[in-house]
Amino acid sequence: MTVEEFEAFYEQAVARLTGQLYVMLGDLHEAQDVVQEAFVKGWSRRRQLDRDGQPEAWIRTVAWRLAVSRWRFRRRTSDAWDRAGAPPPVEGPGPEYVVLIDALRDLPAQQRRTVTLHYLCDLSVEQIAGETGQSASTVKTHLVRGRVALADRLQPRNVEEDPGA
Repeated sequence: MTVEEFEAFYEQAVARLTGQLYVMLGDLHEAQDVVQEAFVKGWSRRRQLDRDGQPEAWIRTVAWRLAVSRWRFRRRTSDAWDRAGAPPPVEGPGPEYVVLIDALRDLPAQQRRTVTLHYLCDLSVEQIAGETGQSASTVKTHLVRGRVALADRLQPRNVEEDPGA
């Protein structure tokens, strides 16, 4: 099967196969996914598909097997969660974390990256310079500017009450 023949086969068969798999599976998106994946697999075997004489049957069988494999995977995953129990509840971030993330987002990208590599990843100035391709003095400049900006943003604000408000 040439490229043009395969493209013509795809155009005339994809809707029909998707409809058939949709009826078999009961899920349109899943049917579209497995049919598309089956056609991808068929593309590399298009010469053999031509010799077999039933390329549509081959694509339909592959799509069905893909759907069964996906179903089995989801089932095994579900069973594993059932055996292990639900994961422990995770508390949401505290207000101080939210403030820190907002302050980091306000930094320029290079400063944010440098501050993160230094304080979260515990890298030295030389290691950051090697990883980012910047000079050590540039890394130090980003760290100083980042610290100053974060200190300004994270400083507790004393808001005096306005008696007239």
